[in-house]
Amino acid sequence: MDKENDTNDGIVIVYTGNGKGKTTASLGVALRAIGHGLKVCMVQFIKGEWHYGELNSLKKLEPDLELIVAGKGFIGIIDDDHAFEEHVRAAETALDIVEQKISLDKYDVIILDEINYAVHLGLLQLGDVMRIIQNRPKRLSLILTGNHACEEIILLADLVTEMKEIKHPYKKGFKAKRGIDF
Repeated sequence: MDKENDTNDGIVIVYTGNGKGKTTASLGVALRAIGHGLKVCMVQFIKGEWHYGELNSLKKLEPDLELIVAGKGFIGIIDDDHAFEEHVRAAETALDIVEQKISLDKYDVIILDEINYAVHLGLLQLGDVMRIIQNRPKRLSLILTGNHACEEIILLADLVTEMKEIKHPYKKGFKAKRGIDF
């Protein structure tokens, strides 16, 4: 008997590292899940105030995919005009939303986009994130994205992929490219 038919248990996936593609990898899983009739929710912990292409694309996947943009935007960059405490409140609200979505028992996959980075920046407590992972229903798969995944989260995960930057056009002075970077 193959393992696929052996269990209905979900898994915990972590996409981390300094290379591009962490959110994109999670969206690839979302597409695969939706193709099998599963329900997906994505909660974004950092992204929030810029318009980027996946917002348009993901709307086309409703109602099979629910996107919740909960962040206040990237912290400490040129146009960040929010106090650190506002970013903390937004991240805590996003975590509350994740807990609510889990309690609905409606989703098969929940993506916690940029949550690793939110923990690294001190917006969230590691213990709160670990509690969510440990207390999730067995059938639910969680995907945690973002640079700087904590070793404790990596140990709890079933699948961990590190995206490693080898070369990046920004280092040559290229600006972000529509459809590629946002």
